[in-house]
Amino acid sequence: MIPTLFGVAVLVFFLLRVAPGDIVELKYAGVGAFVSQEAMDQERAQLGLDKPLWQQFGDWMWGIARFDFGASMWTGRPITYEIAIRLQLSLQLAIMATIVAVLLSIPLGTIAALRQDTWVDYVVRVFSIAGLAMPSFWLGILMILGMLIFFRWLPPMFFTPIWVDPWANLSQLIWPALAVGYRYSAVATRMTRSAVLEVLREDYIRTARAKGLWEKLILTRHALKNAMLPVVTVIGLEFAFLIGGLVVTEQVFNLNGIGMLFVEAITRRDYTMTQALVLLVSFTFIVVNFVMDLVYAWLDPRIRYQ
Repeated sequence: MIPTLFGVAVLVFFLLRVAPGDIVELKYAGVGAFVSQEAMDQERAQLGLDKPLWQQFGDWMWGIARFDFGASMWTGRPITYEIAIRLQLSLQLAIMATIVAVLLSIPLGTIAALRQDTWVDYVVRVFSIAGLAMPSFWLGILMILGMLIFFRWLPPMFFTPIWVDPWANLSQLIWPALAVGYRYSAVATRMTRSAVLEVLREDYIRTARAKGLWEKLILTRHALKNAMLPVVTVIGLEFAFLIGGLVVTEQVFNLNGIGMLFVEAITRRDYTMTQALVLLVSFTFIVVNFVMDLVYAWLDPRIRYQ
């Protein structure tokens, strides 16, 4: 995990410096007044951009080692504060969307596999293909229009933490969670169906049936556990992606999450903020992969880590 994060840090630091654009010029362009070259040089020195690249990189890595990501070059506020006020929203939305995806995908995929080539299977497959075909932000727009036209009601447009007002929080986040969860349940549903079908054709399943075991017992104890390995992989990777990959969906529901912060940081050439966000997303993927490895060992006792 540590070498991977170090490699990500090296890549994101130097690639950002190669990309065209200057945060100082963007800052003063918004002012609309003439600014001397001396003032711009002073601003670059204040931001530490006048130092050699190796020194900037060393300062940044030393800060990471002390869990100090510095301040945003654009706002001047601490990066940990900027991320923390948005991470709670993105994390809650990712968890809720993942719960929706799991509750939809595993039962539907299992039923489709057990009723292969029947009308139930066809309905589930159409349901999952529709989820793959519809972007979550477009489904969110349809949800908002439907609530406005038929119920004359709109979800709250300002985020409220769940510990402040649970009802206001859930009434806002349940809709993007449903839109995103349905979109990602489609992938997991198809994976569940394929995995269960593959497991049901195994010799040990036929042996269990020949011994007269209950079909429900065969499915829950023998088939589903072995079929869940690829499904866990898909769900885990989707959860990690949801932390910073819902830019358009957040805009539709007026959510100021990590995705929106990512776009703002890149647009403003805010090097320190972009570096911290890339490390955050990379760390999320690494931790999720680590947890999935542990879940593999729990689902399949044949997997052992010595």
